[in-house]
Formats: sequence, structure tokens, C-alpha cells
Amino acid sequence: MNKVACITGADRGLGLFLTRWLLENQYQVFAGQYLEDSDFLKALKDQYPNQLDLVPLDIGDSDSVKRAARMIASRTRHVDIIINNAGIIQSSDYASILVDMDIEAMQRIYNVNTLGSLRVSNALMGLLLQSEQKLIVNISSEAGSVGRNKRTNMYGYCMSKSALNMQSSLLHNHLKELGGQVMIFHPGWLQTYMGGKIDENATTTPEESAYKIMALVQNHKQYLSEEPAYLDLDGQPWPW
Repeated sequence: MNKVACITGADRGLGLFLTRWLLENQYQVFAGQYLEDSDFLKALKDQYPNQLDLVPLDIGDSDSVKRAARMIASRTRHVDIIINNAGIIQSSDYASILVDMDIEAMQRIYNVNTLGSLRVSNALMGLLLQSEQKLIVNISSEAGSVGRNKRTNMYGYCMSKSALNMQSSLLHNHLKELGGQVMIFHPGWLQTYMGGKIDENATTTPEESAYKIMALVQNHKQYLSEEPAYLDLDGQPWPW
């Protein structure tokens, strides 16, 4: 069978380079496109016209996820890898407990970062179970680690990623009984646009992170265990 992957948040940053890796390695890729116009994705589509399908997708919207799943199901009979990469953060999330906090913004963050990936995995589960690989890759963050937490703010983002980790554990417990698994990654401090503009102080480029993640994903079976693999870019376990 052809190798098939679905990825969210493919417009730019980490998602774009994960998409490029998949294409370079002969995957048929269904790339979730949130932005109406993405010159980066258009360039990849021109380069890989027969391998890349661009799928309009807002993971924070259940109807959008269902439409995307129907589109994907009309074009393939299985999916080998689901990569839940899309995520958001909002400037108001940097407020401390000493001031009025934007609870609605936190709800939006949770809706995307935690429930969004669950929507996608749920909607594509039928296709995933038709694959021998049955692999879900969730892009989390060191911010979701309770054991290493040093922050005093970013309540919405940190809690959303911590909840994503629990979601990954629940899903892994189910999938491992069906021959699949879940992997979770802390992708490093990335030079991405999540805050609205590129974080030039960050230490890791999206390209470097993407290629290290996929090198580990290629060897996913060695990380198969009772618990899902929660790893950093060096393949070292990250504390929950």
C-alpha cells in the first residue's frame, strides 16, 4: 500500500517542514490548511502535484474537521500517520494571576490545542485502523510538563498541553490493543509564528525540529511500550 499521512497546521513553521519531509519520503500527504493563502504550501503543491492534497481545516471547528475527514476518505482507503501539529497561543495568556485573566482566550486555546487534535484523531480513526502502522504523533510542548514547570503564567497554553498529554495517554492505551501507538514530542523552542510574529529569540528552527522528529518517528516501534513515548528532539524521555 502507498504510505499516507495527514497533518494539521501545515501552512508554515513546523507543520510545513513536517509536510516537506513526508513528501520527500514518498508519502501521499493530506495537509490541513488553515490560512486561505499559503505561498509555502502552494510552492510544495507545485513541486509535488500528485502527492500533496491541500485540505481546508480549522481544528477548532467540528464541522470543518468533519468536512476535511470526508474529503480525505473520498481519496484514500487508509491513513498510516496522523500528525496533530496545529496549535495556538494568545498574548493575553501571559497575564499573571494578580490581574484580570482572559478566561475566554484560555477556552479558545484549549479548544484548539487539546480538543482540536482529539477531533482530528477521532474523525480519521476509521482510516487509521485500516493501516498496519496506526500511528498518531501529537506535537506537545515542554510547557505541558508538570514535572518541569517553572512558569508563573501561560495558564491556558500550559494547561492545554498538559491535557493533550493525558489525551495522548488515553488514546495510546486504546490503540496499543489494536496494534497502534501514540508518540508525543516536545519540539524545542521554535522560531515560529505562534505568537503572531516569528520568535527570533528561539533556539531551534522549524526545519531542524521537523527532521529530528521524523527521524524518531521512523523508528517508532522501538518506543512502543505501555505508556506513549513522550520525547524531546534527542529521543530522550520528557517528564510528564
